Amino acid sequence: MATMIDTDEFALGTPALVCRWRLAGGRLVMQGRHLRALAARTVDDAPVAAGLVAWVSQHVEWTLEAGSTEHPDGVLMLIVDDRGHAAMTVGAYEPLPNTSLTSLVERAKGAAREREQTGIAPETLWVVSGRKLLWNGVPGEPSSGSATLVNDLARTMGYQVIRRRDLLDELARGLTTYDEAFLVSDEHGIVPAADHDGPCAARFSDGYVRLLAATTKRVLLSEPRLKKPTEK
Repeated sequence: MATMIDTDEFALGTPALVCRWRLAGGRLVMQGRHLRALAARTVDDAPVAAGLVAWVSQHVEWTLEAGSTEHPDGVLMLIVDDRGHAAMTVGAYEPLPNTSLTSLVERAKGAAREREQTGIAPETLWVVSGRKLLWNGVPGEPSSGSATLVNDLARTMGYQVIRRRDLLDELARGLTTYDEAFLVSDEHGIVPAADHDGPCAARFSDGYVRLLAATTKRVLLSEPRLKKPTEK
């Protein structure tokens, strides 16, 4: 079972869980959602311990203070090894080089394989079919922080949200009709498929961009105003 460890006194072993969470203005976007999703994940078939979740919560601010100066809009990476040891670091954000539907489907497939090991897929594919939103995953299982955000937004917008276990396979075989498609990612946010974009996907994507901007704005407003040289 994963436990809280002081990361200054050990070398990480084999990574068993890696989370990549987007930053804005040097702050972790959707921190509460990410921490709740972390608590629902598993390491070596055992639930992530409450002590580790608490450690991450306490160390997020310290990690950002040390690493987000260079990459305020970067990515916070949490690594938990097979012994339950954890470490966090901040790096630059790199946009996806290919956002075609085929590429996004492959990312969702990789995330689905990760779900089999850790209990949660960090990226999922969503398709728009009329007033329905279909997304790949197992009904009733925990969701990533980004997926819970889109799920909540979709319901407030009047969409029926359906989680479908075999959606990716159905798309590959042409068994599902849809109007638009987009990826929902803890790292990349909401990414419309370049070849299957549309007003719904754009609306969700624009909403995520506004969330990043609002987070940065709150940071700027919370910082003390620097005095001019003539001020006392």
